[in-house]
Amino acid sequence: MHDHDTSERLASFADILAGELPGTWTSTHLSPEEKDDLIELAERIWDLDLVAASLAEHPLQQAAVLSRPDGAQLVLLDRHDDRHGFFIATVAPRDLPDEAYRGVPEPNGIALTDDPFLSAERVTDDLLARYGRALAQARHALTGVQPSQPDLVVLTWQPDGSVATVPVDDRVGAILVAHGFVQDPQDGVYRLNGDDTQAQARALREIGPQLDTLGIGTALRHPASRTSPTSAPASIPSAPAGTRTPATRTR
Repeated sequence: MHDHDTSERLASFADILAGELPGTWTSTHLSPEEKDDLIELAERIWDLDLVAASLAEHPLQQAAVLSRPDGAQLVLLDRHDDRHGFFIATVAPRDLPDEAYRGVPEPNGIALTDDPFLSAERVTDDLLARYGRALAQARHALTGVQPSQPDLVVLTWQPDGSVATVPVDDRVGAILVAHGFVQDPQDGVYRLNGDDTQAQARALREIGPQLDTLGIGTALRHPASRTSPTSAPASIPSAPAGTRTPATRTR
């Protein structure tokens, strides 16, 4: 029989954690009765380390899913050991095909103490930063848009005259939308069309100072500059598919 107190502890911790993370997060608890949802969630957990090892021995019986408006998701789950606390991992987006994840290192999950406030600091400084980089790299592999970094928004000119970017911070997304960028729900890329070049130039000028207040710079590049040693993004470590096992997530 499932322990009701354990469920309450997990759900309460997730609620507090969601409120302490940067940006807007909501928490949803999945109970043991929601088996199909738990199975689908387990298949999307983006981890080949601690959490994958735990799930191999203890199939997901309950979880709390933390969601951000831009589609980012984290999953909080029980540790099943003699230590107090939880595991937390990232969730691979549904809207990206498997080929987008090839060569992208998994943003493996981490262990948390039972202090939600200290845990929020660690999730913010470690897991969310790695998750943002991994998402940007996966979308870059799929769309050709150069990935941004936590402290740098890379804007890439497109053949049709538009400008595209994949920010790793949801605060950046809000600024971009306020200046005419539109996020594609399929690939998560923000695009600013070039139908009105003066309006486009004005928007690009205006976002710079606003991002600067967040400690985030901007770089405007052409697609061809990806091969230039002076402007290429950091190299992406390889993660050969052959290193993955059938029992773990294939992303």
